[in-house]
Amino acid sequence: MIRQLHETILVSGQIAPGDVAALAEQGVTVLVNNRPDGEEEGQPFASEIEEAAAAAGIAYAFVPIFRGIGPADVEEMQKALRQAEGGKLLAFCRSGTRSAFALALARRDEGASADEVSTSLIEAGFDPAPIAHLL
Repeated sequence: MIRQLHETILVSGQIAPGDVAALAEQGVTVLVNNRPDGEEEGQPFASEIEEAAAAAGIAYAFVPIFRGIGPADVEEMQKALRQAEGGKLLAFCRSGTRSAFALALARRDEGASADEVSTSLIEAGFDPAPIAHLL
């Protein structure tokens, strides 16, 4: 299920390589994978999704988040947001939560208000409590 955090910012749970072409047709220009390889049996490898993104003409970033979101993760998400200007960014992980939180922190660091970021998380179905102290 794809959830919208902002006009051009989307998050979802795990996607498959076969989903990527349809995402491009929906205006996604940047794909961010926040899921480490091997996190769960049967999940596609990052390289498989990267190949599908290249074939669909979508920029791809692999920003695996292992144990909480660190400053380097937020910085990489900011780069991806800038790269997506003029199109849509879709970030994914197992459930979409890590991606949503990382993007929320990136948006906050880029100048969005804490209220704006919290509201966008709530409207997308995420509880901002785990990162509230960072907003």
